Amino acid sequence: MKIGIIGSDRKEWHIQRLLKELEERGVESHLLPVTKLLGRVGATPRVSVRGYPIDDYDAVIVRRVPGGTAEQVFYRMDVLHRLEDIGVAVFNPALSIERAVDKYYTSALLEDAGIKTPRTVVTESFRDAMEAFTELGGDVVVKPLFGSLGMGITRVTSEDIAYRVFRALEMTKSVYYLQEFIPHGGEDIRVFVIGGKVVASMRRVADSWKTNISSGGKAEFYEPSNEIINMSLRSAETLGLEYTGVDVIVSDKDAYVVELNSTPGWEGLQTVTEIDVTEALIDHVLSKLG
Repeated sequence: MKIGIIGSDRKEWHIQRLLKELEERGVESHLLPVTKLLGRVGATPRVSVRGYPIDDYDAVIVRRVPGGTAEQVFYRMDVLHRLEDIGVAVFNPALSIERAVDKYYTSALLEDAGIKTPRTVVTESFRDAMEAFTELGGDVVVKPLFGSLGMGITRVTSEDIAYRVFRALEMTKSVYYLQEFIPHGGEDIRVFVIGGKVVASMRRVADSWKTNISSGGKAEFYEPSNEIINMSLRSAETLGLEYTGVDVIVSDKDAYVVELNSTPGWEGLQTVTEIDVTEALIDHVLSKLG
């Protein structure tokens, strides 16, 4: 059996843990640098990395698909689709990654599934963005349409600041993605789902409204309610994610799913749970492979 880890940096904590876990189980495993993927049509191997074929792998686990030009990102996703088409199991599936990485599409799918998520307006128009600022209550979170780790996210509470921020985004031909700000007292919940089960959860607490661990948030053990468990499982199923971190905000007893991560990290989560998340993920991958 051969399983590849699609990422970039062998020293990255998650990649080290995944490779070590697979090695201990006697599974041949390799890091597959995402920028070194080579595809062929009409010749073999159909997909390779640095001259080594990977179209005969049993599975690949997608640890990271970094940003790049539109062509680069489309090509990387094309390769994941191609691997699936030729029989390689991909975790998470390419279509699920495409759904989750697009914040607007994620929000729309959640709404269509009846899962509570913050009111959102997405537009390319400066004028519409200014009107949306008022429509959403004059307190909004502005996010890049694609992105993770809380990078590029800002909260805007002033019409004057909104004007300046939106003009700056206009200069870079950005899409405006605005969500109403949900008061959360500087904390949110990360629910980690693997194979349709919640394996671990944490509360992230911060001194500001940004709670990401990468932004300074601190992890605490958290036991989710049945409501949060059910909405997290439904969210993961809606996007078709085999494993994911579901971000939930609770405000005035109402719970909102804000985002799902298709390549979630669990280094912070691992510090507050006795469950070995890496082991649980590999258990799921191997069980799917039979």
